[in-house]
Order: sequence, then C-alpha cells, then structure tokens
Amino acid sequence: MRFFYFNRRCYTIKENKGTQLNEEIRDKEVRLVSDDGEQLGVMSGKEAQAIASERGLDLVKIAPKAKPPVCKIMDYGKFKYEQAKKEKEAKKKQKVITVKEVRLSPNIEEHDLNIKANQAHKFLKNEDKVKVTLRFRGREMKNTQKGHEIMEKFRKTLEDVCVVEKSAKLEGRQMIMVLAPKKEQA
Repeated sequence: MRFFYFNRRCYTIKENKGTQLNEEIRDKEVRLVSDDGEQLGVMSGKEAQAIASERGLDLVKIAPKAKPPVCKIMDYGKFKYEQAKKEKEAKKKQKVITVKEVRLSPNIEEHDLNIKANQAHKFLKNEDKVKVTLRFRGREMKNTQKGHEIMEKFRKTLEDVCVVEKSAKLEGRQMIMVLAPKKEQA
C-alpha cells in the first residue's frame, strides 16, 4: 500500500502486485484481446479503455514486456478470484517434507543404537527425512573415526528404507548425516 498527501490529508493507494489496469495503462499503443479471446488488433490505449468501459469490464495489461504490450478485456475481480483458487489448489497438492532429528553419541551402546534406528525407521516410513546428529564432547573429539563407524553402522541398519542424501561429515563438534526415504518404483 502506498500513501500520498494532498491538502494535508493522507490518502492510500492499493497496489495490485504489478498488474496494471484501466487508467494505470498509459501506453500509446496496445495489442487488445477481447474477453472471449478474440484478437482485436493494435490500437491506442485510450481506444482500448473506451472499448473496455463500453462493455462494462476492466482493461488489464497481461504482457507488459511485449512490443506493443498486450492488454485483455476481463472482469478483474473474477480473474483475481480464480487465480487465488488455482494457487490454493496447487498448495493442497504440495507434499510437505519435514526433517526429523535423531541424536547419537560416540559411546552409544548397541541396544540404544537399535532403538534410535527403529525410531528413524518410523520417520522414514512416514516419508520424512532424518537428520542424524552425533555430538562429540570434550576429549571425544580425538576419536572422530569411531563416530564415522557408528554412523556407518546406523546407515546399514536402515539401508532397506533409506537413501543417503548427505553423507556423514564433521561440522564443528557434530557429525551430521541426512537420510531420505527410498522412492518406490512402480
């Protein structure tokens, strides 16, 4: 929304995301398309506005970069409503991928590792990505090779349901690996 002042009063101008319509179109020549998709040809902007107002519809610039710009006669309110409807429909069809985290330590026991692997298995079955974090504390940083071994053992227990998206890598005091669910071939 933009503001402007006139005679010490503040007025607001509602902006429509870059789409020009009616009096905002100030081009000398435009290519006009009617509401039913018929090409009406190249004419002056004022003529196009006159035809649109005669039909009781809006003149909307749909291709501003074309030479000459393309304008269409349409009901702008209905157009915006249908665009919003399409965007909402597209949002429904999107698959949201969440990343779950499983934390390990360098001196984790076999049983605890299996429990964490089962937990990660459930996440992968729900088609979530799993971020496996192994945190080193104090003197544990000397044995980063042990961390690689634990990460590899963890990956092998889950290799039937996962793909390694990012292999185990030491970042500061943490070793991080990202696992993604396997895509089923149909």
